Amino acid sequence: MTTAPAWPPGPVWVVLPTYDEAANVVPMLQAVAAALDRTGVEGRVLVVDDGSPDGTAALAEGVARADPRVQVLRRVRKEGIGPAYRAGFRRALDAGAALVVEMDCDFSHDPARLPDLIAAAAGADLVLGSRYVPGGGVARWGPVRRAVSRAGCWYARRLLGVGVRDLTGGFKCFRREVLEAIPLDEVTAAGYGFQIEMTYRALVLGFRVVEVPIVFTERVRGRSKMSRRIVLEAGSLVPRLRRRLGPPAAPRTPPEAAAPAADAGGVRAAP
Repeated sequence: MTTAPAWPPGPVWVVLPTYDEAANVVPMLQAVAAALDRTGVEGRVLVVDDGSPDGTAALAEGVARADPRVQVLRRVRKEGIGPAYRAGFRRALDAGAALVVEMDCDFSHDPARLPDLIAAAAGADLVLGSRYVPGGGVARWGPVRRAVSRAGCWYARRLLGVGVRDLTGGFKCFRREVLEAIPLDEVTAAGYGFQIEMTYRALVLGFRVVEVPIVFTERVRGRSKMSRRIVLEAGSLVPRLRRRLGPPAAPRTPPEAAAPAADAGGVRAAP
C-alpha cells in the first residue's frame, strides 16, 4: 500500500500566469507535472491567461483535457502579473491548496527545482527561489541586466530594511496561511513590483521567509514582458510600501516541520 507523504499536508497548486506563451506553455505544463510526480504530492497546475492572442489558453486547455491536474483560468485582457496572480491565488485557496507556488511559464524558473521549494516550506511560511544567495545565479544575461537586477534588489532591501537578498524574484512557495493573511484586494502592484510587495507584506506580518538558491535562465522562446514602465513602477512602489505598511515584524516561531527543510539544500533564513 502506498503511504501519502507527511509533507505537505494537502494539495500543492502551481500558478502560471501567461500572455503570448504559445511556444512554452505545453512543454512547461509537462515539465511541471513531471516535477510534481517526483515529489509524490497531490498537485494541481493552474494557467492564468490574460487573453493571449496567440492561442496560449487553447493550447493549455488541450493539455487539461488529457491531464485533470491542469486547469485554465481565462481572463478577458492583459492586466499584468499582479492581478493574474491574485486571481490564481484565490482559485487555489478556494480549492483547498496547502501550498501555492508561483513561477514563470517561460522556463526561466526550472520546474526541476519545485521539490526543493516544497521541501523548504516544511520549515518556513514563504520560500523564495533566490538568485542572490550562495549557489544561486543567472544565465544568459548581459552585464547591464545583471547590474539593473542587483541594484534593484539592493535598493529595495535598503529602503524596506529587510535581509532578503532577492526581493524581485518570482519563483515562490507560499503556505496558504500567508495568502489568507495578506489582504489580496489591497495589493496594488500590477507588474514585477508585485513580487516585492508580496514578500514585504509577509515580512510585515511576521511570517518566516527563507531563500533557496536557484539559477534564473533567460528565456529562449517568446518575448520578455520586462519594460521600462515595469521597472519604474517597482522603483516607485518601494518607499510607498514602507510608509503604508511600516517596518517588518520579528519573525514568528518557525512552523512545525513535517519534513526536514535541509532537504532543499542551501536554505537561508531572511532576517
